[in-house]
Amino acid sequence: MTWADVPAGSDFPIENLPFGVVALADGRTGAVVRIGDSVLDLARAGIEPELCGTGSLNALLAAGRLGPVRLQAGEVLVGPEQPALLHPVDQVTVRLPFAVGDFTDFYSSLQHATNVGRLLRPDAPPLLPNWRQLPVGYTGRAGTVVVSGTPIARPRGLVSPDGGPARLHPTAALDFELELGFVIGPGGTAIGPDEADGHVVGAVLLNDWSARDIQAFEYQPLGPHLAKSFATTISPWVVTLDALAPYLVAPPSQAPPPDPYLQAARPWGLDVHLEVGLNGTTVTRTSFASMYWTFAQQLAHLTVNGATVRPGDLIGSGTVSGTPAGEWGSLMEISQRGQEPLTLADGSTRTFLEDGDTVTMTGWAGRPGGPGFGFGECTGRIVPAIERGT
Repeated sequence: MTWADVPAGSDFPIENLPFGVVALADGRTGAVVRIGDSVLDLARAGIEPELCGTGSLNALLAAGRLGPVRLQAGEVLVGPEQPALLHPVDQVTVRLPFAVGDFTDFYSSLQHATNVGRLLRPDAPPLLPNWRQLPVGYTGRAGTVVVSGTPIARPRGLVSPDGGPARLHPTAALDFELELGFVIGPGGTAIGPDEADGHVVGAVLLNDWSARDIQAFEYQPLGPHLAKSFATTISPWVVTLDALAPYLVAPPSQAPPPDPYLQAARPWGLDVHLEVGLNGTTVTRTSFASMYWTFAQQLAHLTVNGATVRPGDLIGSGTVSGTPAGEWGSLMEISQRGQEPLTLADGSTRTFLEDGDTVTMTGWAGRPGGPGFGFGECTGRIVPAIERGT
């Protein structure tokens, strides 16, 4: 039992202790773990201050020290009371927890890929022939990954609304995509699926913001560019893979069986419940356990050709969608590409996001009836497009 005050039902009991980076009231910026409604100042607690006293988790990631530091933090929190080591979370400023190196985003939900395929190719099979043989992905832009709470400016890009010449215009089809992001600690290459826990150290919530009209014009033949590169939001708390270990489950069966380099003996599915709120209305409730391709297979595929991963690299899971409509992880699916408006609690309707809208993603493992913990929130508010030259 910890001496720290942890409200009942908190996302952050002592079984969790996710990592973040915050600016403190005394001007320092450093690594912390979240406990209840407070953060534990790791450097001030004397826990590896040379690694924890910086403005980023990258040194901890490179050293592979998240697990040991989490255990040390737990020992402090069950030892003699030291309230001076805690800071109320509402009196600190969360920062991007790590400097993102490379960002690779995947497309690994069978239902999401099927839904999108039906919308884009109504007269053809929804899944392309290669989808069940490899984790489809693309390399995103690491420099525009932002922490929860950062405003999201509506992006501009070339759109062709009537089939005529494309013109630069703010997107009229701004979307969210519900994902988890997996954080790399120690780097490597040619990593087998069952070696994933030697490199993936934790997970965050991730919103892969997407401009669907820009994407529709630009994605052939090479894939998304301006439609996704403008912003990706992650939650500020890195939930460690050690904490998530009790919630690793067998993933869905894969047919046909993948190539041997993608086959795993250990269960790498993850039983995490996810929700999306739009202006306070819950629009999606789904489970990560349904994801067809696991993060371990994504990592194996990413590195099989000799590509390396490095500390601070980020792997996006791809949009998480279940089978019923209430479990779909994007507005493109929910509104059927803008044809079926969604009604919010205030009576307003949406096909895609409007300026002033706020998207909030939450996730948790465990519960009800037992111990559980969460990821906190991954939130972004849409603001008008930035004028050119400003």
